[in-house]
Amino acid sequence: MDLSGRGQGSQLLADRSTSVSAAFEGSEEIAEARDLARSFLTHVQAVQGLPVSDRARGMVQLVVSELVTNARKYAPGPCLLTLELIEGCVEVTVWDSEPSLPVARAADPGRVGQHGLEIVMAVCRGFAMHREPVGKRITATVTLADDLDRPTAGRRVP
Repeated sequence: MDLSGRGQGSQLLADRSTSVSAAFEGSEEIAEARDLARSFLTHVQAVQGLPVSDRARGMVQLVVSELVTNARKYAPGPCLLTLELIEGCVEVTVWDSEPSLPVARAADPGRVGQHGLEIVMAVCRGFAMHREPVGKRITATVTLADDLDRPTAGRRVP
């Protein structure tokens, strides 16, 4: 895993208070992408003092896992993951070299697999896809704190 702005050793986010990026080239690094998300959220809570709900922690890791998995599976070359804190939310952005935008398939309970994009779109506050001069960039936004007055995607309301 190659972290932008990171030296050798255990200083994960010491110099980056609101964002972190990493390049991934192999499927074995998907677990490292989830670890990066966990570390980033721990940093946000401990250093920035922002509340991070258990729901948000799980959703960010799920979104990172699904988007990085799709990039590694369907695009040649490396992918770039960026996590950025913006107004009480984490924007999870994944760039890859494949210019084709993915399409969420219609719900089909009999289908095995290929549900990742529809899951990501269901649990996020915001979702966007953009073609780039090379490849594409997918951004999903996850709210960090649960809003008890408003139903949130990915959370059941009693």
